[in-house]
Amino acid sequence: MFALLDKVFSRPEPFEIQTAKELWTDDYTANQMLKYHLDPEVDVSSRKRVFIERSVDWIVSHFSVGKDTRIVDFGCGPGLYTNRLARHSDAVSGIDFSQNSISYASSRAELEGLKVDYIHADYLEFELRDQADLVLMIMCDFCALSPSQRKNLLHKYHALLKPGGYLLLDVYSLAAFDARQEGITCAENLLNGFWSAERYFGFLNSFKYTDDRVMLDKYTIIEENRIRTFYNWLQYFAPADLLEDFRLAGFSDKTLFSNVAGDPFDPAASEFAIVARKG
Repeated sequence: MFALLDKVFSRPEPFEIQTAKELWTDDYTANQMLKYHLDPEVDVSSRKRVFIERSVDWIVSHFSVGKDTRIVDFGCGPGLYTNRLARHSDAVSGIDFSQNSISYASSRAELEGLKVDYIHADYLEFELRDQADLVLMIMCDFCALSPSQRKNLLHKYHALLKPGGYLLLDVYSLAAFDARQEGITCAENLLNGFWSAERYFGFLNSFKYTDDRVMLDKYTIIEENRIRTFYNWLQYFAPADLLEDFRLAGFSDKTLFSNVAGDPFDPAASEFAIVARKG
């Protein structure tokens, strides 16, 4: 018992262990995540439907999206952005490593008669050949990546974009980091049975790494015949640091907004978005 509890409460180094694939590819949790994606009234896996629609309207207007605008959505999930954008462009692609999400997105696109190229792959490893006018990474997915992953991905984005093309992504701010606290929660069927269809006990350990501006929500799920641990890392950003990362990756004309719906930048907001241009 002592060894188990020692493992439950152990504090890893930032981004030392990553389990994102396990969360999104396990059949049960993938279905749970899809359910949250599709709930139009909650901001969990996706934004609320009203915000998504406002965001797509802004993207179409701000980037002058037309029928030939080549758009690639990294971490597209069940196509909540890609399918809407495909109503304006015939050259939209979505990449996600959740087969569950990709299957749903494809079925919805087919039902609506939309032309979308959905790709089931890990976007950290997958290479696209055709250059894009616009690359998206929405819902603060960038924050879940390690520093080396973020660096490599920004360079990948820069290579993927046509000269004059744009990258749009959003991140969590230091205001959101300041509001986070360390804590421990233990409950039977933690998160209302999110982690398993079987009875289980769940531990949530939230660790705050002040110097690195990183939070870890570590979930240990103990079932009768197995124990699983999931590591949910989140990096929080100061605008100046993110702007410098984009500069080092070769981007120019960087503009900050409060969100991916184009609201004016607010330094007190819990997140912010950046639009960067490939010169």
